[in-house]
Amino acid sequence: MDHVDLVLSQWHARRPDLDVSPMAVVGRLSRLAKHVDAELKATFARHDLDRASFDVLATLRRSAPPHHLTPTELMRASMVTSGAITQRLDRLESRGLVTRTPNTEDGRGVLVSLTPTGLALVDRVLPDHLATEHRLLAALTPAERTTLADTLRTVLTSLGDQA
Repeated sequence: MDHVDLVLSQWHARRPDLDVSPMAVVGRLSRLAKHVDAELKATFARHDLDRASFDVLATLRRSAPPHHLTPTELMRASMVTSGAITQRLDRLESRGLVTRTPNTEDGRGVLVSLTPTGLALVDRVLPDHLATEHRLLAALTPAERTTLADTLRTVLTSLGDQA
């Protein structure tokens, strides 16, 4: 029995007329998200990063060499909002992890690129990040992980979250 089971039994006792079954999923997702966020925050902090900064660096790293994107492409491909992208880029650039250079294809725009230092950092952090994620999912078999990933994809795409 977990905390959500307790909440569900309380609702069943107080409001048996309502179908509270969505709480079984949404409540657990919410509680799980808090655990995941805390663990990832600790992992990134060990590397003097936050989640959004890592996401920008990782988005650049997984792009094709020479690992550069426009700020708009970064915003679309990462989990960083448009309002936060300039702030993140300023911070990463001041640390020597990215550079912004004029975009030769669009004279008004810039390209954001990983520096050698940024590339080395993201390559150091990624194995630690993946180890944290593996640890978080250790209770699941590989088949259960696949089923869960497929189920979550179905929910996300039904809500309009598509590539």
